[in-house]
Amino acid sequence: MPSPNQPVPFTADDYRARMARAAESAAEAGLAGVLVAPGPDLVHLTGYRPVNTERLTLLVLRAGEDPVLVVPTLEAPDAEQAVGSPALTLRDWTDGKDPYAVAAPLLDADGRFGISDNAWAMHLLGLQQFLPGTSYVSLTEALPMLRAVKDAAELERLAAAGAAADATYEEILKVRFSGRKETDVAADLAALLKQFGHSQVDFTVVGSGPNGANPHHEAGDRTIERGDMVVLDFGGLKHGYGSDTSRTVHVGEPTAEEQRVHDVVREAQEAGCRAVRPGIACQEIDRAARAVITEFGYGERFIHRTGHGIGVTTHEPPYMIEGEEQLLVPGMCFSVEPGIYLPGRFGVRIEDIVTVTEDGGRRLNTTARELAVVE
Repeated sequence: MPSPNQPVPFTADDYRARMARAAESAAEAGLAGVLVAPGPDLVHLTGYRPVNTERLTLLVLRAGEDPVLVVPTLEAPDAEQAVGSPALTLRDWTDGKDPYAVAAPLLDADGRFGISDNAWAMHLLGLQQFLPGTSYVSLTEALPMLRAVKDAAELERLAAAGAAADATYEEILKVRFSGRKETDVAADLAALLKQFGHSQVDFTVVGSGPNGANPHHEAGDRTIERGDMVVLDFGGLKHGYGSDTSRTVHVGEPTAEEQRVHDVVREAQEAGCRAVRPGIACQEIDRAARAVITEFGYGERFIHRTGHGIGVTTHEPPYMIEGEEQLLVPGMCFSVEPGIYLPGRFGVRIEDIVTVTEDGGRRLNTTARELAVVE
C-alpha cells in the first residue's frame, strides 16, 4: 500500500490504455500514427524519462499495432525498467548503425504522422530522408487533447501539487519582504516548495514594484521596499505533476488605487473560474475574465492569455485564449490567471488551477485571494 503521502502508482495497464487511446485518436484524426520523442509525451504514455540526446529514441504508436519503442542499445536496460515497458516492444540499435533503418519499417512509407513538438529536427529530418513519402504534423496541432483530460489518479497528483503550493504561499506570508532582494524571497519560495514535497521547482517569479508590471519577470537584485506591490508566481512538479499559482501581496498598507486594481483582478479571476463548465469553448474563460478588466478600463493592460493547461508539465494545452474553440470536458485542468500591468508602477495577478467537473469547475488552489499585507 502507498503511504498517505504517496499517490497510488501508475501501472503498466494504465500506460497500455494511454498508448491505445493515443493511437486511436491519431487514426480518428486521419493520421497513420504517433511518433513520440523523449519529453513529457513519452513520460505520460510510458513512464519512461530518458535523457534527450542525439541518439534516436522514438515511440511508434499505430492503431491495430503493438506499441514499439526504438532505443539505443546502451539505454535499453533503463527502458526495460520503465513501468510501461511491459505494454510495448523494444527495438534497440547500436552505435555505428543507422537508427532510421530500425525505425523506418515501423512506419507507413506514405503516411502522415503526428510527432512530439520537442522532437529534435535532426531526427525528423533523418526520418524524412529515409522515408521521403512521409509527412509530419506537431502533436499540439494534430492531437491537442492528447494529455489534456486527466484520470482520477492524475487529478489526485495535481491536487497534491496544488495543496503543496498553497502551503508554500501560507508560509511565505510569514517571511520579511521589506529590505530583502527579490532573489531572497524567490529562494524562500523554492525551499518551501521542496519542503512541501516538490521534486522540481520550475519557476519562482517575484516581481516587486515596477518589476511586477512584467508578467514573466525573473527575480532580480532589486531590494523590496515598503509601499511595493509584489507579484508572486511559483510552481513545479510533485509526484510528476504540476503546480502553478499566483498571488499578489503588498508591503505595508496599499493605496486606494492599488487596492482597487487588485479588486478588479480578483473579480476577473472569480468570473473566469465561475465560467468553467463542460461544453463551453476555452475562449469563453478568457472572455469572462477579460470582460471584467475591460469594463473597469484596464483592458489594454491585460496583456496575456487567461490560462494554460497543466499536467506532467506546468504549461501545456489547452489554452484559455480568444480563438481557441476546443470545448471543455471533465478532467481538463488549467490555470485561470488574469492580470493588470501598469508599466513603471506595479502589476497584479491572481492564479488558481481549475479542473472541469461534470457540472462546473473545482479549484485546486484554495488560499485567500484578498490582497495580503506583508512586512
